[in-house]
Amino acid sequence: MMASTRQAAVSSIATDALFDVREDISGMEGQSLSDSYGRYVFGDEVQQKRLPANVYMALRETIDSGKTLSADIADEIANAMKEWAVEHGATHYTHWFQPMTGLTAEKHDSFLRPTEGGTAILKFSGRQLSQGEPDASSFPSGGLRATFEARGYTAWDPSSPAFLRKSASGATLCIPSVFCSWTGAALDKKTPLLRSCQAISKAAVRMLQSVGENAVTRVAPTTGIEQEYFLVDKQFYHLRPDLMATGRTLFGCAPYKGQEFDDHYFGSISVRVLDFMRDLEKELWLLGVPVMTRHNEVAPSQFELAPQFSGVSVSVDQNMLTMSVLGDVASRHGLVAMMHEKPYQGFNGSGKHMNWSIGDNLGNNLLEPGKTPHENLKFMLVLTAIIRAVDLHQDLLRVSIASAGNDHRLGANEAPPAIISIFVGDQLSEVIDAMIEGRSPDSPDQESLRLGVDALPQLPKDISDRNRTSPFAFTGNKFEFRAVSSNQSVAYPAAFLNTIVAESMDHITNEIEARGGSSATTIQEVVRETLAKHRRILFDGDNYSEEWVEEAARRELLNRRTTPEALAAMDSEKNAALFEAYHVLTRDEFESRRNVASEIYVSRIRVEARATVDMAATIILPAAIAAQRQLAETTQAVRQIDASLPVDAQVQALRLTCELTGQLQARVADLRAAMEKVEGLEEGHEPIEHAQAMLKHVVPAMVQVRDVADRLEKEVDDDLWPLPKYRELMFIR
Repeated sequence: MMASTRQAAVSSIATDALFDVREDISGMEGQSLSDSYGRYVFGDEVQQKRLPANVYMALRETIDSGKTLSADIADEIANAMKEWAVEHGATHYTHWFQPMTGLTAEKHDSFLRPTEGGTAILKFSGRQLSQGEPDASSFPSGGLRATFEARGYTAWDPSSPAFLRKSASGATLCIPSVFCSWTGAALDKKTPLLRSCQAISKAAVRMLQSVGENAVTRVAPTTGIEQEYFLVDKQFYHLRPDLMATGRTLFGCAPYKGQEFDDHYFGSISVRVLDFMRDLEKELWLLGVPVMTRHNEVAPSQFELAPQFSGVSVSVDQNMLTMSVLGDVASRHGLVAMMHEKPYQGFNGSGKHMNWSIGDNLGNNLLEPGKTPHENLKFMLVLTAIIRAVDLHQDLLRVSIASAGNDHRLGANEAPPAIISIFVGDQLSEVIDAMIEGRSPDSPDQESLRLGVDALPQLPKDISDRNRTSPFAFTGNKFEFRAVSSNQSVAYPAAFLNTIVAESMDHITNEIEARGGSSATTIQEVVRETLAKHRRILFDGDNYSEEWVEEAARRELLNRRTTPEALAAMDSEKNAALFEAYHVLTRDEFESRRNVASEIYVSRIRVEARATVDMAATIILPAAIAAQRQLAETTQAVRQIDASLPVDAQVQALRLTCELTGQLQARVADLRAAMEKVEGLEEGHEPIEHAQAMLKHVVPAMVQVRDVADRLEKEVDDDLWPLPKYRELMFIR
């Protein structure tokens, strides 16, 4: 008989697949979508209504140009924010920040203040709004501070609006914030992002003004962050210790049918999942998250949502909030939302495509090709700066998305490879080649297109096909960084990209100025030379092919397949100097990010290894022994009935099961030995050395254990196998 818990879960889900969820999405009942959108956000519309005109204008100046708020203005903003939050049922507030764990963090404080006589008032000051003081002792610091140096500060980020997290019993006012130590060192992911936005704005304004764009005074990056995720029934999830502990299945062989028919991608969405998606979207709309798209992804039980573009600070915060709401809403529907990069071996993994562009204070998208020579000139300068930046700093883009989980996904025929390259499409490639060669580019129909002295030809908005294998692809008026992983904060990839583009813009401006100024001939010369030098990073073909791996090596492009390899970028003096020069990370802060990334990698592999040993020894091995016993009893019974009856099949099955069981025990012993060997490095070695040892010794040993266990799954009687199988995890919902 099938293992009782697994059988009960399958039976329950199969007979009651639709959960009757009546959770009240307070704030949308009886109201139109447009009226309800952003109801729980202290955004621009609410600010205008609740703040005096002078206070509102002061806040806008802070958001737009970074001007410091006076104490009196901060008090008025705090009081208005408190009154608004209390009207919606809030009793507490929290500075909501992003430590280097990769998650969000919060400490709740009450608005309530006791007074003499046993009464109380609700109070929230400008100082409380602007600064908090959570204990920093247990957050990763990468050596920036010792454990006993516990003081840390959170500081309000006005560029991202406060919002409410509501439940049936009340609400909490969440104030997006940065996090630093008492010395001022950044302990979070948001601070470098905000610094990088200042860096790219300064560099882009300088470059544009050097070619006559004097009306441009500010430039800001924008992002649109697509989010992929898997859903699994909560009952199955709780029967898989590996999913609960690590986010991915450490065991499990392929089902009879996988994704080979391509029938899940954009397929009809099941009723249960659609109900979940509707509730999710309602909650996100109330929180001002502009979710526009939902669909089935490639793998069974994999899905995607996509929002509209926003300023990068807001977009990053909204994506972190989206992941949190995803988990909450899924749980109410009896599901678990999994955002690990590779929950199921052999199936598509999940990414988080970061669509990145930059715009100026005049409302222009600097990556819009444009219709006039003047617009084309701006586009070409920005494009050239980006091409140079990505070529020179491939290592930094690669390390910005490095993680143990993403190592399973990159290059696995569902995500870009670890080789960073740029796709621009046939037409733009022809324009670039023509500029380098000093000729007029040909149009797609082979008619000559006129290229002015300082201009591109008029280009349509969608000037290329899409290349889904490219890690960094131009998609009409933006770049899509497809290598970002599904569960990471986009703050690092965005900050690193902003910083390297800022440096490249400054380089181009310096070249133009050094050659006598912004004449058409000078600009054309600088663009031509820069493109020629960095053309090697452009590739429009199949990034999955072995031919590209060989070609990339000939071009001397980096191919750092694993996180420990990618972390070499953080040892570079050149890279440390770059971040320091642009005031994005000090040298100590830069080094701390390497240490934290190494420590997180080690911790994740350690947890996976421990779970592998425990599940193999306490779940899979007993099932294998039970199978041996059953086969032995069956063989004996057949012989007792009639000694002349053949028992070859049972004997062969018994022999194979015994052999695999012995191999499993040996492989588990090997993994334990590898773990002990690596743990001995913990004292006296750098975190990166520990990470490298994990990759060299523990990861291969885990693979060997899984290989045997998955072969056992195919041999052990299905009634005896206790773990929900892929066919159940992915197809019963």
